[in-house]
Amino acid sequence: VQLQASGGGLVQAGGSLRLSCAASGSGRSFVIAHMGWYRQAPGKEREFVARINNGGSRDYRDSVKGRFTISRDNAKNTVYLQMNRLKPEDTAVYYCDTAAWGPGFAESLFWGQGTQVTVSS
Repeated sequence: VQLQASGGGLVQAGGSLRLSCAASGSGRSFVIAHMGWYRQAPGKEREFVARINNGGSRDYRDSVKGRFTISRDNAKNTVYLQMNRLKPEDTAVYYCDTAAWGPGFAESLFWGQGTQVTVSS
């Protein structure tokens, strides 16, 4: 399963960005269990941001609750992260992830390539 993330960029504090991440199987069928986002700032460990599962249940890290919204288009195998009221501390490389399985492979975790989000003060 390949993940292609897009939508990062440079924005002023208080602004908004929308990230997208599309999953594809290169011709293989697969079933997605959940899709989500992590981020990694320079010098820091990768941290969880948000996740949405098949039933639509959402989880967020506390610092983004009320500002970020995760959504998913199951028909397109795409997850979105709408980020509002961005703060400089949101600056990081954002990675999407998905847990998926299919014919010939057990449930595995896959990562996208990352997209840079920079919030200026």
